[in-house]
Amino acid sequence: MIAVLNLVVDEIEALLADDPAADVDAVGLAARSGTTEHHLRRMFSSLAGMPLSEYVRRRRMSLAAADLIGSTADLLTIAVRHGYGSAEAFGRAFRAVHGAAPSDVRRDGGPLRTQQRIRFHLTVEGNVSMDTRIVTLPAFHLVGYAARVPLVHSGVNPHIAEHVASIGAEAIGRLKELNDTEPTGVLSVSDDLDPDRTEGSELTYLQGVAVTAAPAGLDVIDVPAGTWAVFRTEGPHPATLQETWAATATTWFPSQPWRLRPGPEIVAMQAYDAEAGTATCELWLPVEND
Repeated sequence: MIAVLNLVVDEIEALLADDPAADVDAVGLAARSGTTEHHLRRMFSSLAGMPLSEYVRRRRMSLAAADLIGSTADLLTIAVRHGYGSAEAFGRAFRAVHGAAPSDVRRDGGPLRTQQRIRFHLTVEGNVSMDTRIVTLPAFHLVGYAARVPLVHSGVNPHIAEHVASIGAEAIGRLKELNDTEPTGVLSVSDDLDPDRTEGSELTYLQGVAVTAAPAGLDVIDVPAGTWAVFRTEGPHPATLQETWAATATTWFPSQPWRLRPGPEIVAMQAYDAEAGTATCELWLPVEND
C-alpha cells in the first residue's frame, strides 16, 4: 500500500503540473493503482494526517502561490489558471490555506504555508504486535438505537456518550437477549462514514447487537456476507481502542494482503472496568483481498 500511495502522489503531481485546474479523480486514481477509492481514501487520510482532497487543495494553493509571486499576471488570470471562476473565490481558498490574501503575498512575498510534496515510508517496529483474526460471516443485521453524530478522533465522543446514556440499562438488557450471532455482545457501530474520515463529519452511530433476523421496532443496518479483520484490544478505554484503530492503517494494512471495503465498523465490548477505566474490546473492520 505504501508503494500505491506514492504512485498516487506522483500522478497528482504530474496532473497539477500539466494543468493546475485539473480535477483529481479519486476513483480513477484508485483504479489505475490497483485498489479501491474507499481503501485509498482511508489509508491516505490515516497515514498523511489529512484527507486526500485536502492534500490536493493545499498542493494546488502552494503552486498558485508560486505562480502569484513569480508572474505579473492579474489575479483573475491566476485564479482561472488554478480552477477558480473568480478572483474572489480564489482569494477565499488562498486565504484558507495561507492565512493571507493573494494581494498581500504578491506585495510582501509571504507569509506562505506551503504544502510540500508528501512521500510515504513504512517504518517497521518490532515491538508492535496486533492480536488479529480473519472471520468470514454470512449476511446478518445490526439492530438497536441509531443517531447521527459528528466524528471525533481522540477521546470520548460526547455526542455518542449522550446518545448511549439516553437508551437506558433496561433497553440494553433487552438488546443483549436478541444477540444470536457474531459479533457477540453489545456493539458500538459506526456506519456511513465520510471516506476521508474528516473530523467533525457526520456518521451513523448505532448502539445494538448482531442478529440473524431483525425484529420490528428497532433501527436496522443490513450487513451483507463478507470477510472481517478482528483486532482484540486491552487497556485504557477509549485510548487503546483509538490507538489500535489508527495502527490498523499505519502498521497492519500496509503489510497484509487485505484492504478495507465499504461497510460498518464495529466495536464489540468484551469487558469493562469502570473504576480502572480499562476495557477489552474487539474491533471489526470489513475487508477484502487485494
